[in-house]
Amino acid sequence: MIFDTHAHYDDEAFDQDRDELLNSMNENGIINIVNVGADIRSSGNSIALAERYDYIYAAVGVHPSDTAGITEDDLEQIQVWTKEEKVVAIGEIGLDYYYKEPEKEIQRKWFVKQLELAKSCGLPVIIHSREAANETFEILKSYGDKISGGVIHCYSYSPELAKEYVKMGYYIGIGGVVTFKNAKKLKETVEACPLDSIVLETDCPYLSPEPNRGKRNSSLNLPYVVSEIARLKKVSDAEVIERTYRNALDLYHIHPAKNNKN
Repeated sequence: MIFDTHAHYDDEAFDQDRDELLNSMNENGIINIVNVGADIRSSGNSIALAERYDYIYAAVGVHPSDTAGITEDDLEQIQVWTKEEKVVAIGEIGLDYYYKEPEKEIQRKWFVKQLELAKSCGLPVIIHSREAANETFEILKSYGDKISGGVIHCYSYSPELAKEYVKMGYYIGIGGVVTFKNAKKLKETVEACPLDSIVLETDCPYLSPEPNRGKRNSSLNLPYVVSEIARLKKVSDAEVIERTYRNALDLYHIHPAKNNKN
């Protein structure tokens, strides 16, 4: 009963076997997936996947690295999409200062605009933050309880900051990186945060866990992530699966009665 809270099955890496792979998920214990938009095209494709597969949900938004070309019309389109029944979040949005482009001012502008949209429509947010720890935190802190929850996707900062996000009501997204031998800080974050603040994610096709590091990722690899979290938290794999599944339902405001597989 695993819930992959962050995937990109619309990516071209799945063009050759997308249907075959997605049709195998339920029989392999992957009960729900949220396919996450990174730009206007992929947001629309995420909705299309959600319409095709009853166990898939969609998130819509523009990734910070794609904000240079975003327009007000695009923002209006995202707003229209938020009314779709299977759209459960705005994302992924945020700040990424690893590269020099787009300029920080552009990223901040559209991050805030999309947060405003999330506030107005009552959807949670999926936050991408890279090399922008303090600024991301301060912006989200300024919104307080005006945002209807969210997740810090692919968490890469300190355990101390993670605990601050948890206090603010955010979940911490944990994926394949936690299995890497050199992921000391992320392992410490998992140890420091309560299990009821953690959700599972792949970010597939990226960030495959050991022993498949470097290969195309998919939700089928999540048991490796589960086992590492269980080891770090000193609990059973079953407890990690059960707790993170309920966390995901809460994160995305999915009522169990409306979830076809629960």
